[in-house]
Amino acid sequence: QVQLVESGGGLVQPGGSLRLSCAASGFLFSLYPMNWYRQAPGKERELVAGITGPGSSTNYADSVKGRFTISRDNRKNTVYLQMNSLKPEDTAKYYCNVRIAIRDYWGQGTQVTVSS
Repeated sequence: QVQLVESGGGLVQPGGSLRLSCAASGFLFSLYPMNWYRQAPGKERELVAGITGPGSSTNYADSVKGRFTISRDNRKNTVYLQMNSLKPEDTAKYYCNVRIAIRDYWGQGTQVTVSS
């Protein structure tokens, strides 16, 4: 079965950096685009970044462009989100996502808190 396991969240000061990881299993990882979403309390879940199967193309929400970088290692079945210049408004639970056929799969999420 499809499994997505996120890690790397934590508490960081404004301006700091974190690197999130998502380990995937149960599907042919290299074939599928992968996404990072986030959800802050009281807000809807939003797409942060996406990457194609080969990793040749990426897309980002306007709010994170120039600060976040999505990447993947298809040998390790892992997708990453490097987050730099973090702001308090980046505080949220971050989720890894893959869509296979018409179904969305999600990890359990990892909490990122940006605060001084």
